[in-house]
Amino acid sequence: MQSTVEELATQLPPLIPREILFGNPERTSPRLSPDGKYLAYIAPDTQNVLQVWLRTIGEEGDRQLTADKKRGIRIFFWTYNADQLIYMQDSDGDENFHLYLVNIHSNIVRDLTPFQGVKAQPVDFDHNFPDQILVGMNLKDPQKFDVYRVNLNNGAVELDSENPGNIVSWTADADFQIRAATAATPDGGSDLLFRETTQGSWDTLRHWGPDDEGGAVSFSADNKTLYIEGSHDANAARLLALDLATREEKVIAEDSEYDVGGIVIHPTTRVIQAVSFYKDKQEWRVLDESIAADFKAIAQVRPGEFSISSRDLADKNWLVAYLTDDGPVYYYVYNRETKTSTFLFSNKPKLEGLQLASMQPVSFEARDGLTIHSYLTTPVGISAQNLPTVLLVHGGPWARDTWGYDPQAQWLANRGYAVLQVNFRGSTGYGKAFVNAGNREWAGKMHDDLIDAVNWLVQQGISDPQKVAIMGGSYGGYATLVGLTFTPYVFACGVDIVGPSNLITLMQSIPPYWEPLKANFYHRVGNLETEEEFLKTRSPLFFVDRIEKPLLIGQGANDPRVKEAESEQIVKAMQQAGKPVEYALYPDEGHGFARPENRLHFYAIAEEFLAKYLGGRCEPLGDIPGHSGVLNPSQN
Repeated sequence: MQSTVEELATQLPPLIPREILFGNPERTSPRLSPDGKYLAYIAPDTQNVLQVWLRTIGEEGDRQLTADKKRGIRIFFWTYNADQLIYMQDSDGDENFHLYLVNIHSNIVRDLTPFQGVKAQPVDFDHNFPDQILVGMNLKDPQKFDVYRVNLNNGAVELDSENPGNIVSWTADADFQIRAATAATPDGGSDLLFRETTQGSWDTLRHWGPDDEGGAVSFSADNKTLYIEGSHDANAARLLALDLATREEKVIAEDSEYDVGGIVIHPTTRVIQAVSFYKDKQEWRVLDESIAADFKAIAQVRPGEFSISSRDLADKNWLVAYLTDDGPVYYYVYNRETKTSTFLFSNKPKLEGLQLASMQPVSFEARDGLTIHSYLTTPVGISAQNLPTVLLVHGGPWARDTWGYDPQAQWLANRGYAVLQVNFRGSTGYGKAFVNAGNREWAGKMHDDLIDAVNWLVQQGISDPQKVAIMGGSYGGYATLVGLTFTPYVFACGVDIVGPSNLITLMQSIPPYWEPLKANFYHRVGNLETEEEFLKTRSPLFFVDRIEKPLLIGQGANDPRVKEAESEQIVKAMQQAGKPVEYALYPDEGHGFARPENRLHFYAIAEEFLAKYLGGRCEPLGDIPGHSGVLNPSQN
């Protein structure tokens, strides 16, 4: 028996405003200063722009440190000079991040990397060298990041390590010298590089082929051991200790099916203390007995997954974040001496007390027998039968969905939809055989997994086969376009956020600093130089004539990964072919929507769109001041 909208309205919990789900957090990302005297966190200012705020521990009255004018600050970290922290910011989503140094007493902000069109990324900082930071920048060549040593006292920038051209990540030793690196290789694989001294030449310690993953993690305190991750000689990535004298490897932690995930390293002794493996949920494995009692104590504070987000240098106080699937993130200060936890705040208190849906890990068998793991969220208050449904596809594609609070899943479930998030083949975390099963399968078996997911939902009686939408961002946006072109009768409609429409133009327009990774992209997707016809057969743009169902597209004009042209060209082709398409362009956004005004605007449009074609509930569009969205710009 199919539920009508009226019946749903009486049985579902009250409509949760989009502002609560997609608006800014009240306070988030707390970090302890190294000396344990201060706590910094991100919170909105009076203009609702996210800033860094400061609390002196034990005192009243938090104060705002930064004054970002528009985009909001989302990434910051303490330096080992207790008076200074660093935040990162780009310009309207172009991903050319600068590092800004803030003095917490004077509030003076200095741009440490004031170079136009250059992307800066922190490499490392060290408690024994509190006045310095190692930063990667593509200052001399847009295609490669060299390492610079930046003086935090006077802002001096000095070249530290030059990139021969193929290094994609750097690792400093216990003396704060760059002595290990991971380099991309022409076969699509990578090399683990090591040098005895900073003046010495690089030796290759190990090669990973294109179907393996690996890289350096950190050096031991005596610099005799290099900790690495790698999937060589195993199905899943393991944590290994590499003896730099004998070149022998010893396994520290492994799982036959799941890749090693989070790694907890002591801030001063450099001892690896714990690792996590992400299965259906996160599972911790304690390696250092000195923290076993601490992990046991913090696991009992509240349900859900926990992670250590920050700790002081004396290692007396930890900040612990607790994640659940039906509420906000809760932050606690844990004292190691007393083994007690003190509640700090949650990121979104307005979520507390709402009737939020639970997220259930589920799995099904793909048509070729591969087990596919997914997460199912269904509406509160009604039985999970014959529901309108949204297949929510993750980006990457070399990433994965995880358990926990997801604003999109909660929003859709609250509107009356079942939501399935599928870790299709090619998703990471499940070992290399699963990732490699996605090689050359964009719009192929990776898409078959999504169709098999829809069939599973229908067979289980959960979904109404006539009312299934496909939605996602980045690769998920591409999957949406594939869904409407390659399988035009499966989905009732699609919502694509910054998804590529043509794999040829996608590869032709990648940022220059992705050049070293191109060989791996060619291996996993298809070779632009020799297989243009193959890539064409996997590009939705060339199959617009097959589209039967309505499509909504959202795009950031400054996206460096998936250029505006990727959306423009399919919108134009659909308009010329008389196909149903709606398009929202955001001039001050990049790869996704960072500004809450734009997020709220796009999700309001998407909600109206889904209600029209799936029949779920809809909060009125309303007035959203400050958004930059332009609807159907080519028609204006």
